Amino acid sequence: MTILTNNEDRVAGDASAGGPSKGAGTMVRALVGAAAERARTTASNLVPPLVALVLLLGLWQVLCSMSGSMLPPPTKVVSDTWELIAHPFFDHGGTDKGLFWHLFASLKRVAVGFSLAAVVGILLGVLIGQSSLAYRGLDPIFQILRTVPPLAWLPISLAAFRHADPSAIFVIFITSIWPIILNTAVGIRQIPEDYRNVARVIRLTGPEYFFKIMLPATVPYMFTGLRIGVGLSWLAIVAAEMLIGGVGIGFFIWDAWNSSLMSEIVLALVYVGVVGFFLDRLIGLVAARVSGPKARN
Repeated sequence: MTILTNNEDRVAGDASAGGPSKGAGTMVRALVGAAAERARTTASNLVPPLVALVLLLGLWQVLCSMSGSMLPPPTKVVSDTWELIAHPFFDHGGTDKGLFWHLFASLKRVAVGFSLAAVVGILLGVLIGQSSLAYRGLDPIFQILRTVPPLAWLPISLAAFRHADPSAIFVIFITSIWPIILNTAVGIRQIPEDYRNVARVIRLTGPEYFFKIMLPATVPYMFTGLRIGVGLSWLAIVAAEMLIGGVGIGFFIWDAWNSSLMSEIVLALVYVGVVGFFLDRLIGLVAARVSGPKARN
């Protein structure tokens, strides 16, 4: 009995001594596996666009380095515009400013115009989505107006407001509001009839119905419209600023064209594309916060 008891104590002691080390080893392996999985996910997300970018830059360099090419290769763009890249914050007065200030001026106009379009567009979308009468009356008008090109509104806005900034903001507003209205209306009309019946049975008030049923059901549609709208806003302001002048990235591009500075135009186009990309991602992040990760896609 004594021998068995000693053997059992020795086995238990060995098990208790090996327990913590085994647990630590398992934890380390789990952490290493998780880190490796994150690295693979990051690589799968970053490597394809980086490879595509390198191939695109290489093709651009080869084609634009040939004799007779009218466009500068990327190496020449960087060398010609290095001062603009390295010093984006200079301000010599008037329109002689760094690219940061041109982009900032354009983004301020977009922020005002797009915010107005978002508020008015969502309200009108809810109206025509909820009311069949409003839908029949307003939808044909919206379908006609949304096909008007952004710059076609500029003469009317200049005649009405007589100043560059309000005119540009109106062009942004009238360009970006249509996808917001239509997508919000589609979301409202897609609410299942069962949800509406339940709301009537439990006698939800107007605000309760809006926040508990209508808003959760329409947020994905609404943010689809907002993402399309913010892209159209950025497109419209660049085009409008080419005509109205003043400080702004559109004016910078037009001024560079008049001065035959092709490298500066290419640099500005890169900045325009990057800013547009981040604006879209910003709306996607807000959508993910409001309605879950699916809205980000």
